[in-house]
Parts: sequence; structure tokens; C-alpha cells
Amino acid sequence: MSSGDRGQAVGVKGTYEVRTYGCQMNVHDSERLSGLLEGAGYERAPEGSDGDADVVVFNTCAVRENADNRLYGNLGRLAPMKTKRPGMQIAVGGCLAQKDRDTIVKKAPWVDVVFGTHNIGKLPVLLERARVQEEAQVEIAESLEAFPSTLPTRRESAYAAWVSISVGCNNTCTFCIVPALRGKEKDRRTGDILAEIEALVGEGVSEITLLGQNVNAYGSDIGDREAFSKLLRACGKIEGLERVRFTSPHPRDFTDDVIAAMAETPNVMPQLHMPLQSGSDTVLKAMRRSYRQDRFLGIIEKVRAAMPEAAITTDIIVGFPGETEEDFEQTMHVVREARFANAFTFQYSKRPGTPAATMEGQIPKEVVQARYMRLSALQEEIAWDENKKQVGRTLDLMVAEGEGRKDGATHRLSGRAPDNRLVHFTKPDAEVRPGDVVTVEITYAAPHHLLAEGAVLNVRPTRAGDAWEKRNTEAAAKPAGVMLGLPQVGAPEPLPVATTGGCALG
Repeated sequence: MSSGDRGQAVGVKGTYEVRTYGCQMNVHDSERLSGLLEGAGYERAPEGSDGDADVVVFNTCAVRENADNRLYGNLGRLAPMKTKRPGMQIAVGGCLAQKDRDTIVKKAPWVDVVFGTHNIGKLPVLLERARVQEEAQVEIAESLEAFPSTLPTRRESAYAAWVSISVGCNNTCTFCIVPALRGKEKDRRTGDILAEIEALVGEGVSEITLLGQNVNAYGSDIGDREAFSKLLRACGKIEGLERVRFTSPHPRDFTDDVIAAMAETPNVMPQLHMPLQSGSDTVLKAMRRSYRQDRFLGIIEKVRAAMPEAAITTDIIVGFPGETEEDFEQTMHVVREARFANAFTFQYSKRPGTPAATMEGQIPKEVVQARYMRLSALQEEIAWDENKKQVGRTLDLMVAEGEGRKDGATHRLSGRAPDNRLVHFTKPDAEVRPGDVVTVEITYAAPHHLLAEGAVLNVRPTRAGDAWEKRNTEAAAKPAGVMLGLPQVGAPEPLPVATTGGCALG
């Protein structure tokens, strides 16, 4: 929890566990939920508790396939535990809660609290009310009650942080249910955003990711089309802030001034996640994506001209209703032309409540699967080729924790390059902490990571590393049962055979 956000503890009430599903917005919301619970006197349950906590919170996603089935399955597994533990409470929030509302309590009557995406700040009050009244509390606000960033926060990383600049989305993509659940776009005041970033930097954070459902539409509230580029440039003036990233932009709103701001602001990283969804103009029109193939490739060309070293990633949906073989080949064409460093590819699946769910021309599963495999093979080949171009380069890495699954066995550490590529490097003799910066030479490339097998060229201790060390020292001094987990930062690994009806960000 940020030092200024702790609130006043009211005595330890027990332990809590928050389970998070879905996009980065949910990850950030879960930091808020954890902060609220700790401010109300709960302690985080040890890692691996698996429901053995006094309060278990599900922060749900409505985008992934079978999200409701997974939720009810998980709730079902907790029912016997709750029977054995009088006083245990279960809460369900997030997009699925916003959508299903009273249905959750009807299907799982042992749930104590259901809350929506607009009123996460009410969780402690609803838990207490459910306890006193001994009945389930369902409260779903129809509009945002408080901007999430004004709530207490238990940040998961000491050195990298999400900073929300807007919530909601004004787009009407036919595959996506998120605008109906998150509401219309609402921008946060620039001064409040910069104040939060400066406070985070003061606590040791050296990398921030600006977060929004459609991040580069920032400023639409006040009609300033250059508000986002101005925000990026303002981030460049914050002393001690080493890395700035953002996710996810929309091609419709991506303007030349944003490209210029990225190229001209040293701490804005040469990384761009630009959702494509489809390379076919016909399919893009059916999706209500307000750009076409030429516009998308034009953006990529301008970004590469301004920042030749930029790594560009994307989202692609395969098998959207009505997609023909020719349409799919247009997507393959864009992938060949854009040469993405990584692509998060999804098989289309129906989402109740979206226009696409009732469209004619639903594609047979076997056809979608075959196209998905062809696209994945092409992207894998391109990603590997692009990574091979990194061999021989000298890069500064921000050391990360938890990103190298084999680091212990291989005596390596892992970090992120400026363009967000994952690099595993030989562990140096000098002490290196997450948040510190090391300089290495890349010696080997795989499709989804790089290796630096030689000696580390330089180690630069940072205030972020100091912050990580301080947090972990304090955690070790606390009684058993308090755990300060540090998750991955940067883009996640590609999903194997994920299916979706839309992307929550972009």
C-alpha cells in the first residue's frame, strides 16, 4: 500500500485473498481492493492459501470464454470450506458481477457480497453489512462513484506501478461487452495523474504504465486531441522516473503528435501495443473498428520511421462471424507487413449481449482452429526473426522478479529491455535486486525471450532496488501470514489457445 494511502487500521479482522481474472484494469482494481481491505484491518493471507482466508474476493472478467462457468466452479469449491468456517465471507466483483448481478447469489447462495465495476470502494462496508444483517449484499452502481485512483492501494510491485488515466470506453465494437460493464469513458485530471506519479517516484517506483481502456483517447472529455501527447511529455519532466509505458491505444485515436512525443521523450519507452483485431477491411467494418488496413499499416510505418528500434505488439481475433478465407489472408498479410514482436491471438467465441453473438456467418470451430494455428505459426516465425536481430546488441535491463521460471536452475536473473523484450541473463557476482538496472550483451534469441550468456557489463543500483529491498525486509519482519507478492511487470507471455469475444483493453 502506498504510504499516503494506508488509512487508519482498525485492528486485525482476519486474512483476505483476492483472485484476479482478466485485463490490466482488473489487476489495478485488485490493488485497490487489497488496499481497501488492509485499510479496514485485514491482513493478506499467505501465498497458496487457496481459499483458506477469512475473506475471499473474486475480481472477475466477462470477456474470456466460459468465465461464468469457471467462477461458479471456483465458488462451488469454496462452499464446503465456508460450511466448516463460520464467519468466512466470499465476495464477487468485476465485470461478470456487473453483468450477472443477482444471478450470482441465486446460483451460489453462500456468496456474501456482489459489487460492480463502479463501486469497488464499497467492499469493506458491504462485507460488514453482510456480517451484521446475516444476508447477502448485492450492490451494483450504474455509474462511477469514485475514480479508482483515489482509493487506498496495496501496490504489488515496489519498482513498477500502474497509473490509471481514464476508465470506461466510448467505442461500440460488436465483439466487446466491456463498454456496457465499465461505462462511458471518464478522464482523470492531468494534475492528479502527475501528482500520483510523482508520489510513486518518491517511494522508489521507477517505471509506470499509464492505463486506460482506450488510453490515447485521453482528453476527449475536454475536447483536447493532444492531451495524451502532452501527458507523455509531462511524464518526461519527472525527475527519477526512468520508464514510461502505456496500454492500450486505439488506432482511431493514435495521432502523429503521440508518435512525436514518444520519440522525443527519453523516458517513454520504444514499445507500442496496437490492437489490430483483423486485417480485413470487411471484418473491421463488421467489428465497428473505425480504421482500415491502410490506416493501421500507416501508423506502424510512421512509428518505425520515428523509432526504428520500437517493438510493436498487437491483439488479433481469428474467426469473427463472416470471416472468409480471403479475409483471413488479409490478416496474415498485415502480420507479414507489420512484423510484430509479439501477437496475442484469440479464437472468436460468442459473448451474450454483444451484437456479434447474433450475427450470421458464425465460423465452424474446426475452421477457426485451423486458421488460428496458421496465424500462430507465422507470428512465431516472425517473432523469432525479429528477436534474432537483437543478438549482439548491448541493452540496459530493469531487473524483474518472477519472470524467469527457470532462473533458479540456470543461475540466471531476468529483466526487461527498454522495448519490453524479456531477457534472461547470467547472475553477476555483485548483488542485483529487482528494480536495479544491468547492462548486458544479447547472445541468443528465442521466439519469446532473449539470452545474455556472457558476464554482466554493468550493474547500476537504483532507488527502485532500494524500495524493493526495504519492502522485503519489512515483510520478513512481519508475523507469518502477511505476504507481499511481487508479480510480473511488462507484457504477459502469449496465451496458448485463448478464446475471446473481445479485448478489454483496445
